[in-house]
Amino acid sequence: MAWMAKLLVSTLAFITLTSAAIIPQRPLAAVQAERLISPTSSTPLPLVIWHGLGDNYKAGGLRSIASLANATNPGTYTYFIRLGDTPSADRTATFLGNLTEQVQRVCHDLSTHPILSHVPAIHALGFSQGGQFLRAYVQRCNSPPVHTLVTFGSQHNGISEFQNCADDDWVCRSWDGYLKRNTWSNFVQSRLVPAQYYRNPEDLDGYLENSNFLADINNERDAKNATYKFNLKRLARFVMYMFSEDTTVVPKESAYFAEYNKTSDEVRKLRDRRLYKEDWLGLKDLNERGRLEFRIAEGGHMQLSEELLEDTFRRYFGANATADEGE
Repeated sequence: MAWMAKLLVSTLAFITLTSAAIIPQRPLAAVQAERLISPTSSTPLPLVIWHGLGDNYKAGGLRSIASLANATNPGTYTYFIRLGDTPSADRTATFLGNLTEQVQRVCHDLSTHPILSHVPAIHALGFSQGGQFLRAYVQRCNSPPVHTLVTFGSQHNGISEFQNCADDDWVCRSWDGYLKRNTWSNFVQSRLVPAQYYRNPEDLDGYLENSNFLADINNERDAKNATYKFNLKRLARFVMYMFSEDTTVVPKESAYFAEYNKTSDEVRKLRDRRLYKEDWLGLKDLNERGRLEFRIAEGGHMQLSEELLEDTFRRYFGANATADEGE
């Protein structure tokens, strides 16, 4: 395959990329999105991983996941999204930063990567908040295009409560009080990551008016972005895992785009929401074509067993699975 030849050449010539200037973000044109095709090569598509809050691209757990992905589907090239030149800086960027700019940087990094820019498509795996960030990548740029998107315990419909900081997480703790007192301020919405996907159903007006990130990528404002819907429904498969005993993400059902009303203690499932019925994002279209999956991961937030991960890699990221799901 031509892309495989380019991949080999690029691998031999690969050098560490220096930080590049962020280029203006541009929607993916229809003709580009149509590149989402099923490869005929027996080599699996590359796997792009976006980690969660407090993690970093060099963490041992992530490296073990990459090894498992390759053991399950030999030949898998794994790329970890990074938003800092060092593990410490990358970890800080999970809490401090402007999500619009971060997604824009990832769009640039992947589209200019010496290997990923030459493949027909990639698979994407998002852990916790990395899941909704990868979805934003699909909706906003998607070059190279994502074939299959899998998210674990992600906050697709936001959070209605901020999680407590770990005792030794001084970056989180130093900003925690300010975050909770000034959620809708321009300062917080442009700098503190969790605030940018905060969504309280009891304060939707404040959310729709001030949210820097989630209200936009969920197409909840009056002016809908048709490109977001077009790009997302091009996915061959969108798989969402919710952790059965998740107490870190409130509400845990956000992993399924469900909405939780704390006052009434009611959960409104995705299919009962206008977001689905009017198909603001293309989720209804994906579901009606059998491309949207709701799955359960037993245990607490990000308690991932090797068996679950191996099954995920084999089921959704193997070369055979990719071929079966192509249009």
